[in-house]
Amino acid sequence: MNRSDFIKIMGAATIGFGTSNVKSWANSITGLPEQEVTLPVLFTSHGNPMDIHLPHKANPFLTYLFDLGVDLRKKYPKEIKAILVVSAHWCTKGTYVNVSPWPETIYDFYGFPPEYYTIKYMAPGAPEFAKNVAEAIPAIRTTTEWGFDHGNWPMLRHLFPDANVPVFQMSIDYYQSPQYHYELAVQLKKLRTKGVLIIGSGSVVHNLQLASSRLFKGDKTLYGWDKEFDEWIKQRVVDRDIKSLMNYEKTKFGKMAAPTPDHYVPLIYSMAMLNTNDTIEHTYESLLPAFSDRSFIIESTH
Repeated sequence: MNRSDFIKIMGAATIGFGTSNVKSWANSITGLPEQEVTLPVLFTSHGNPMDIHLPHKANPFLTYLFDLGVDLRKKYPKEIKAILVVSAHWCTKGTYVNVSPWPETIYDFYGFPPEYYTIKYMAPGAPEFAKNVAEAIPAIRTTTEWGFDHGNWPMLRHLFPDANVPVFQMSIDYYQSPQYHYELAVQLKKLRTKGVLIIGSGSVVHNLQLASSRLFKGDKTLYGWDKEFDEWIKQRVVDRDIKSLMNYEKTKFGKMAAPTPDHYVPLIYSMAMLNTNDTIEHTYESLLPAFSDRSFIIESTH
């Protein structure tokens, strides 16, 4: 199944946001025990599609993912009960979580060598977690009609190579505003104390047309605007300036860096998970023309 097959005819259910809704979410989740530890939140690129088949030692970004996974497992050896991925590659009309106990590996890329389509990421699903999310937030619906896509397994196979942590995925409503995504993400923040590692998987600079026009010719020269926008993002994240990040389209290069919202929106989900006492660390920075691998981690200080 490809993304276009999954775009639903029906719209998202109406959802009323605000303090009362956030409180109701915090109190209504059942069956998931509270933990003393608040788990981190990641925002990460899922890398260059040409590198999907490579081992983690093949390039710096894949090595970074592998090493980050080692660090996470050392720091949170028993606390990570499930992983929630907000993937740029699952765009829908309406918001969905996958409740399949064994999600399939999806190859939502085309024209690559045969070996790209033989890789399997066989982590179990996390239907209990996914169903709790859907029960707590009426606007979120359940489905089994999706799996681990390009925004998921090419990254997780290096972060958690043993595939022994249950994973569930949430879609991006392609037709909603940044404000919708932010307010929905705030309601999901409670999962951090329920044993869920949350990962926004996207790219802050992702213009495939302009990237391809140079990379297919072997030209890795930056355009200039890509670096400027990437640096703008870096500073806004450091400043915790969520309002500016949500209004990215109004910036000088916002529409060029993110001509479609799919790869940018996971950033909003990750930033919405911030608590006052959290730290933010930019953990990886690399640019190709019109494409950024910028990644960061949000962690609690206690």
